[in-house]
Amino acid sequence: MTAHVDELAPYGGVRADAAWADEVRGLARDRDAVLLAHNYQVPEIQEIADHTGDSLALSRIAASSDASTIVFCGVHFMAETAKILAPDKTVLIPDARAGCSLADSITAEQLRAWKAEHPGAVVVSYVNTTAEVKAETDICCTSSNAVDVVASIPEDTEVLFCPDQFLGAHVKRETGRENLRVWAGECHVHAGINGPELAARAAADPDADLFIHPECGCATSALYLAGEGAVPEDKVKILSTGGMLSAARDTTANSVLVATEVGMLHQLRKAAPEVDFRAVNDRASCRYMKMITPAALLRSLRHGVDEVRVDPDTAARARASVRRMVEIGNPGGGE
Repeated sequence: MTAHVDELAPYGGVRADAAWADEVRGLARDRDAVLLAHNYQVPEIQEIADHTGDSLALSRIAASSDASTIVFCGVHFMAETAKILAPDKTVLIPDARAGCSLADSITAEQLRAWKAEHPGAVVVSYVNTTAEVKAETDICCTSSNAVDVVASIPEDTEVLFCPDQFLGAHVKRETGRENLRVWAGECHVHAGINGPELAARAAADPDADLFIHPECGCATSALYLAGEGAVPEDKVKILSTGGMLSAARDTTANSVLVATEVGMLHQLRKAAPEVDFRAVNDRASCRYMKMITPAALLRSLRHGVDEVRVDPDTAARARASVRRMVEIGNPGGGE
């Protein structure tokens, strides 16, 4: 459902100005809607939202909000998760095409086949998965509580971790768990932030802190640099997006190199304006996250599109695994 050009003409198609903000807030009030925005959204969307954060924080808000409508400015699996947790609410995503390469890297059919090869294993799925995959999952996790989730499972029980291979490798390092099987999926944006790029940036700014998301292809390289003494060990911080915000407020460094999607820089700069936050890879921009434009948000609120629906049986099966994610570990941060 594409908006007509004349509908968006007063806002230049994509422009976010005072008139746009006033109309968005007015329409949200009329719809009894709460506006949620992920940290990777464009700054205009982050600024207009009632709540900005990572998927775990936003999932908690979706589950507890009194609003009858949730407008989720993020990618599709996030809006699905909100619908799973709040089945009686109307959930809108401003552009239903906003998918996720990581969520697409495993299907429910593939997961069922993997489970059949490992009977008795506990399935831990990253929240970046479809509702159908969550329905086949025992416990969901985020990057901030993945280690806690796996540690909560008896040590002699085999664990199937999906879909992100880099987060899985991080969990395996942290837990030392040999019976952790990891699916070979990846986020194309985070996988593209590579080790040589990180090494070059760190060499050019040796006093900078390094904030590394565990989905990144360069996470292992960061630990290698620290182990070799090329970067002081205390400078390397493997963090969820929520963890990055906490670390930003606490850092004593003058500059920080950030390895995650570039939308995160907006919140980091707001949290610590005196610090110079720079992307390790300036091209690490998720085209799906950026589909949620000011014009798309306005269209969604004007016309009540695009509504996110989850099959009730699938949602019921997925709900238990998502609720366990919300309950286990690290309440301050998500993916």
